[in-house]
Amino acid sequence: QVQLVESGGGLVQAGGSLRLSCAASGRTFSSYAMAWFRQAPGKEREFVAAIGRTRWYTSYADSVKGRFTVSRDNAKNTVYLEMNSLKPEDTAVYYCAASGGTQDLATRKYDYWGQGTQVTVSS
Repeated sequence: QVQLVESGGGLVQAGGSLRLSCAASGRTFSSYAMAWFRQAPGKEREFVAAIGRTRWYTSYADSVKGRFTVSRDNAKNTVYLEMNSLKPEDTAVYYCAASGGTQDLATRKYDYWGQGTQVTVSS
């Protein structure tokens, strides 16, 4: 079992930046692929970005590619999502997730989820 806690959300103007953090409990953080999802009111949950157990493997949704960067610090049991050039369409609750599987990062089933952090981008 893994517990995940997101932080770093807030209100930002369009064109601005935010960095989200996800702190994971446990001593096996490096064995999990980590991902970020988001969900806006009235919309389905959407994959945003993910990073594998090594830095060789990352995946991004087309809507955020070139603007968002996912990274991890295994020594701190933390994964990050650096969000630049934010748009109002990025407004959502952002969730951190973990998976021990080996499937494609964007389509695999994630096993553990955080409670989410709100990101609001004003126009």
